[in-house]
Amino acid sequence: MATEKQKMLAGELYHAGDPELQADMAAAQRWMARYNDTAARVGLDRAARHRLLAEGLGTAGEGAVVRPPFHCDYGYNIHLGAGVFLNFNCVILDVVEVHIGDGTQIGPSVQILTADHPRDAQTRATGAEFGRPVRIGRDVWIGGGAILLPGVTVGDGALIGAGSVVTRDVPAGATVVGNPARVLPAR
Repeated sequence: MATEKQKMLAGELYHAGDPELQADMAAAQRWMARYNDTAARVGLDRAARHRLLAEGLGTAGEGAVVRPPFHCDYGYNIHLGAGVFLNFNCVILDVVEVHIGDGTQIGPSVQILTADHPRDAQTRATGAEFGRPVRIGRDVWIGGGAILLPGVTVGDGALIGAGSVVTRDVPAGATVVGNPARVLPAR
C-alpha cells in the first residue's frame, strides 16, 4: 500500500495531515526561516546564499537567485534551471514537481500552485487533495503578481503579464495577459 507521501508525489488523492508529510513540511519551514533570514544578514555572499538555496530545493541551477522572503510547501519538488530569478515574496505550493527552465525571470509576489482539490464536495470534505505539476520553459518572463494554476505548462520564451491568472497552457513565444490569461495576437 502506498504511503500518503507516495500518493502525493504521484498526483493521487492524499491527506496532507499525514505525520511524514507534516515532518517534511516542518523541515521546509525551518529551512525557509534560515533562508529568508539571509535578507537581513549583511556580508552573506552570493555563493553562500546559493548553497543555502540548494539545500532546500530539489535543484538550484548555477546562478539561480531567489530573493527572500520565499515560501513553499516542501521545497524538494522545486527545480530551478541555471540563471533563474525569482523576485521578492514568491510562493510555490509544491506538492508535486515544479520545473522552471534556464534564464526564466519571475516578478515579485508570483504564485505557482500545484495543489488542487476534488471538485466533488463529499470527497473534498474528507480532506483529500492532489497535485498537478507545473512546468515553465526557458527564458520565460512572468510579471509581478501573476498566478499559475495547477497543471499548466508555459512554453519557452513566453511572456505572462503582471497580475495575470494562468488557467491553461501557454504556447512557446506567446504573450498572455488578464484573468483568465488570454493569448495576445502577434504584432
